[in-house]
Amino acid sequence: MADAARIDPRAVVSPDAVLGPGVEIGPFAVVEAGAVIGARTRILAHAHVCTGTTLGEDNVVHMGAVVGNDPQDKAYDGSPTFLEVGHRNVIREGCSLHRGTAAGSKTVIGDDCYFMANAHVGHNSRVGDGVVLANGAVLGGHAQVGDRAFLSAHAMIHQHTRVGRLAMLQGGSAVSMDVPPFCIGRNGTNTISGINIVGLRRAGLDRARIQAIRRAYRTLFVGRPNLRAARERLIADEAASGGPIAEVQEMLDFIAAARKGVCAARGAHDDGGAE
Repeated sequence: MADAARIDPRAVVSPDAVLGPGVEIGPFAVVEAGAVIGARTRILAHAHVCTGTTLGEDNVVHMGAVVGNDPQDKAYDGSPTFLEVGHRNVIREGCSLHRGTAAGSKTVIGDDCYFMANAHVGHNSRVGDGVVLANGAVLGGHAQVGDRAFLSAHAMIHQHTRVGRLAMLQGGSAVSMDVPPFCIGRNGTNTISGINIVGLRRAGLDRARIQAIRRAYRTLFVGRPNLRAARERLIADEAASGGPIAEVQEMLDFIAAARKGVCAARGAHDDGGAE
């Protein structure tokens, strides 16, 4: 049948794995019992898909990647946990994506993400749609990354830390505090340095919306104001002009929900450059 799974005879595939139509399994790949592989997904040579993993359709798992292994957590007691991966993701060489820790819990990855070589997603993390983790970027347990965020090479996200939608982290960034939506995480520790204007343009935001986000950034961060007071001032300013646009409200809500603090701006006048 044209839609039958194509399995290299050198692969090890459990009879209790579920393979969708058109799945390809390469030589020396391993697919464990209970794994679910969606239609047209390709598991390349030496990749390993573990029990508790569900891969959606049209994913590609490259050589040597390990998908759905036990969490790196001393609290893990061997209970069944899960990894759910959406559609059209690319998981490159040497990546490791881990299941949840507590019994029945899960790590969740959205659609259209790109995990470059040796990237890591820790247990119970939540990764949105269209996210890029460049080579060696790592997420600790329970991290959250919003849609279309970009983590450059060797960016490090501490456990329980959030990265907002369309944020970008420079190479070597290390954050244990939240990175607000649309911001650039600066190379270093817990600092931001302006708005991700290129990312906003690519996402289709027009000039007026980008300018509104930049104004909000200036109020919230430039000059290192007290963030709570700056947020209240921005709310008042936006109310006086008819209310914030959706993206500014998103920034306000993100900051209000922070539990680990929010990264501070470095440089009193750095708001993302000319626009």
